[in-house]
Amino acid sequence: MKSKNEWRTDKEYVSIVADLLAQPAVQKLANYTQHHHSTRLQHSIAVSYDSYKIAKKMHLDYRSTARAGLLHDLFYYDWRTTKFNLGTHAFIHPRVALRNAEKLTPLNKKEKDIILKHMFGATLAVPRYPESLIVSLVDDFEAEHEFFGPLRAKMRRKIKKRRMRTTW
Repeated sequence: MKSKNEWRTDKEYVSIVADLLAQPAVQKLANYTQHHHSTRLQHSIAVSYDSYKIAKKMHLDYRSTARAGLLHDLFYYDWRTTKFNLGTHAFIHPRVALRNAEKLTPLNKKEKDIILKHMFGATLAVPRYPESLIVSLVDDFEAEHEFFGPLRAKMRRKIKKRRMRTTW
């Protein structure tokens, strides 16, 4: 994503997800930290929008990709502290997100698969559709970007300061 708010100017994207973004259950994601430097809502929008752009460019079902991408992490607990007896967070949270998403809106088979399989790689749940794989890969990319982005920026500033000191 070029900027955190680029998605706001894409009228087609906004029209696809506007009903979901208006839901208090989706807005509630803004209250949860995700990958240390973003909220779960910011993360979900980034995954949704970048996945939507890729699916659209590839002439795939970008509508289902955008909607399921937005709902892929629809859960309300801190995954760093909440533990489950039934399995790891990577295994559990897609099921919780799917259950929560089904309470908000009807989902087609592809949207369900996207939400359930978005942890492919960390789990053995193999995506059935190309759109599911896109969301899974974009989710990984966004997680890395959100976690390491501020650290990279800090390092760039330090390097720039050092260069400025050595040129005088």
